[in-house]
Amino acid sequence: MTEPIFDKSEQLKQVQQAILEGETIIAVYDCIGAGTGFMGLTNLRLVIQDKSFVGSRTAITSIPYKNVRSVSFLSNKSWAGHFFSSSSIAVDIGQQTYEADFRGIEKAQHVHRVILEQITR
Repeated sequence: MTEPIFDKSEQLKQVQQAILEGETIIAVYDCIGAGTGFMGLTNLRLVIQDKSFVGSRTAITSIPYKNVRSVSFLSNKSWAGHFFSSSSIAVDIGQQTYEADFRGIEKAQHVHRVILEQITR
C-alpha cells in the first residue's frame, strides 16, 4: 500500500479519523484562500474541510465520487488558454460548487486527475 501524500499532518489525521473499512487515502492537500481548508482524496470520496459557515464554524464534508458532476481548472483571464497552469480547481456536485486553491500547479493537476479518473469509470 502506498503512503498518502499530504501537506500537513494534522489535516491527514482528520481524514484518517473518518476512514471506512476498505477505504484508502490517496492525498490530503492544504488549500489557500478563504472557504476550503483542505481537500482529501480517497479511493471512495472527496473529503473537504469547508470553513465557509457562519460563526467561524467548520465542516468536514464527504462527497462520494458518484455525486461529482464535473471538475474544472480555474484560470484568471490573464492566463487565458493556459488552464493546465492553474493551481485552482472547482468541483461541481449539482447543488453546490467547491473551489480550492492549492499551493502549486502539480497539486491541482493531481487532484484534477484523481477526480476525473474516478468520475469517468
